[in-house]
Amino acid sequence: MRESEIIGHSEVRQYFSAAIRQGTLSHAHLIIGEDGIGKSVLAREFAVKILGREEIKQYVDIIDFQVAKGKKSIGVDEIRNIIEEVSKRPYEGDRKVIIVHSGDKITVQAQNAFLKTIEEPPRGIFIFILAENSETILDTIKSRCQIHRLNRLQGQEMERFIDRRYPGLRKSEREVLTAFAGGIPGRGEYFMENDDFKSIRETSVKLLADINRSRESEFLNYSNFLLKYKDNWEEVLDLILSFIRDILIFKDTGSSSLIMNKDKLRFIEECSGQFSYKQLEMMIDSINTAKDSLRSNVNPGLTFDVMLINMQNS
Repeated sequence: MRESEIIGHSEVRQYFSAAIRQGTLSHAHLIIGEDGIGKSVLAREFAVKILGREEIKQYVDIIDFQVAKGKKSIGVDEIRNIIEEVSKRPYEGDRKVIIVHSGDKITVQAQNAFLKTIEEPPRGIFIFILAENSETILDTIKSRCQIHRLNRLQGQEMERFIDRRYPGLRKSEREVLTAFAGGIPGRGEYFMENDDFKSIRETSVKLLADINRSRESEFLNYSNFLLKYKDNWEEVLDLILSFIRDILIFKDTGSSSLIMNKDKLRFIEECSGQFSYKQLEMMIDSINTAKDSLRSNVNPGLTFDVMLINMQNS
């Protein structure tokens, strides 16, 4: 990949280019942005620039640290490995870049262990911490980093991304992709390329279609589907909500211009005649209540059963 192929985030990129050129670049950076916004892509671009290279690819002096497989956080042991790597001299030149992914998953103890290294790394070492938000990151860490917040791509930038990544899409496909991506390129890629996502969408349509035509015992079979994706429950429930909100919008306006799932317009139109406003609003309440329960670690199976019963009885 070349620098010219990266789309968006021009202000942050211009800052880094100028700081590297002028020799004023700070040694520690915190890049904040939603999942799929491009944190890793930008960190890689900046790392390549720091090393004085042209092509954006993996180099021996760019070291990535991820959450270990099977773990949900980065602990003290993992931070010790990072500190050990920081202490090693670069292999090919006089600079090395450490990229720590999922920085918002570093435990408090591990952050404290990392603090001195972030504050005073060896000469020629640059550290990037990537995070979806900064709420769980200690103020002592933030105060020692330059903080860069990434915004969603604007309309024309997203159009350029779609043209480059998925040329030849029909207008209706582009509209659905644009709506789901919401200015986040990674979300657009997930929509287009992830088979699980496509399966979840199709099953969400069937679930809503069966609300008024299935017996309760049959309808509760959807709990098995929801349990299959219990680790991604928020994404699944948001997908179901997107269809319900589209049905509400179409029922209210009779227009498809504001709906997200434009490729399911016929289904949305049919549902708008089958469900009352009260039913749709009660279904939204049922799903939001289920979200609250899952955030409070209530048993997923019980939560999904109650949600489905409430949706069907709405």
